[in-house]
Amino acid sequence: MSTLRDNTTTLDDSRLPVRAKLVAAWTSFMFLYVYVDILGFYVPGKIDDILVGVVFEFDITQTLLTALLTLMAIPILMVVLSAMLPARASRVTNLVVASVQVPFAMFNAVGESWTYYYWGAVVLEVAVLAVILRLAWTWPRATASPVTTAAGVYTEPRQTQHHA
Repeated sequence: MSTLRDNTTTLDDSRLPVRAKLVAAWTSFMFLYVYVDILGFYVPGKIDDILVGVVFEFDITQTLLTALLTLMAIPILMVVLSAMLPARASRVTNLVVASVQVPFAMFNAVGESWTYYYWGAVVLEVAVLAVILRLAWTWPRATASPVTTAAGVYTEPRQTQHHA
């Protein structure tokens, strides 16, 4: 006797390509990066420092803001580069940039008085960077199947037109 199976509850669990996972991870990292800074405005005294022209003990200058923009642009561009670069270049770029971002993320919390908030942010950012490093490190290799290998070797003979 056969039993009826309810297929309406079966979910599609298609595998995402590594590129899509990296783009999602860098996008998540950027949300953390931005929202930590935005929520940081609620730390008492932070806005007062900004209004008098000081950020993290540095005077706010065009040079400082350009440097901060450059630092922000790196993970922002990784969203695009992870999707657009050839696989080998994307893998290497992700490994290098994520590795450099780990100590940078930790540096951002050094000397901050709101340790739970900033170190919590560092833990989250480093966790996402660890995911990025793992995805890039374990990027699957393409394997040639016997069918594609055989098909690639065999080529159809060229057909010439016969004139009658």
